[in-house]
Amino acid sequence: MDVVGVEGEAAAGSAGGVRAVPAGPVGEWEREPHPSDSLRTFGAVVQALREHAGLSRADLGARVQYSKHTVESVELGRRMPDKAFVERAEEALGNTGALRKAARHLTRGEAGLAAWFRRWARLEREAVSLCTYECRLVPGLLQSEAYARAVFEGTIPLRTDEELEVQLAARMERQVMMRERPTVPFSFIVEEHVFRRQFGDAEAMRGLVDHVLELTAPRNVTLQVVPVEARLHACLDGPLQILETLEGRRLAYSEGQKNGRLISDAKEVTVLCQRYDTLRSQALNPTDSRVLLERLRGEL
Repeated sequence: MDVVGVEGEAAAGSAGGVRAVPAGPVGEWEREPHPSDSLRTFGAVVQALREHAGLSRADLGARVQYSKHTVESVELGRRMPDKAFVERAEEALGNTGALRKAARHLTRGEAGLAAWFRRWARLEREAVSLCTYECRLVPGLLQSEAYARAVFEGTIPLRTDEELEVQLAARMERQVMMRERPTVPFSFIVEEHVFRRQFGDAEAMRGLVDHVLELTAPRNVTLQVVPVEARLHACLDGPLQILETLEGRRLAYSEGQKNGRLISDAKEVTVLCQRYDTLRSQALNPTDSRVLLERLRGEL
């Protein structure tokens, strides 16, 4: 995918047959956000100056030492230009000062988040409760920086260092809401094998477990681990997130290869809530889950 979804590079496992939010006129919370207005405005200025100078995107790319695809992304408001791009483009397009001045007002908007995940990310920040089941990766809200970096570095297609840093910043920024919202219940159910999957050396693995234990220590955060010896259960269709809005509405989100679905149909969400509640009763309790993680850490 172009940018990061919930946990990583959108692994397989979304529930089949679940109805997504329909297309067409919808409420504000369901609309796909547009690129930052400041990015689009800056891009339009770059394009106007380039065309006035009689340069193609490839020509400008050669002068600023970026690819024509990067120039295109900037002009369309899809990419935040770095300082080097602004300075080189300024010099290549007449040194009018317009680009330097416009660059001061640039904002990233929701850079680093997949297009299909942005709606959920906005809802997530306002939710009065959030439940997460994960069977592929450590949930994004619990990932250590080293773990998240390893996930992004292993994605296909490969990302540039700049793109990777944007994704990593977005991932770490999402975790801030857990610290800033101590009265909001956060529930996580994670398969044990997720914590056993190697991603680095022993120090990195211990750092991950320590990070998870720290983030799940507050009273409003609950972590339950599904042990490897557990039997088959009701959430085998794949990862799942459920939240409750300020208005008391429950919504769900599932993610698969190159896509994600925000599920609003009340009947479908009810079924998913029943599955989550059933799995909650089958997983280890929070105390035993922490004991298991501490044991895993000791084995590293």
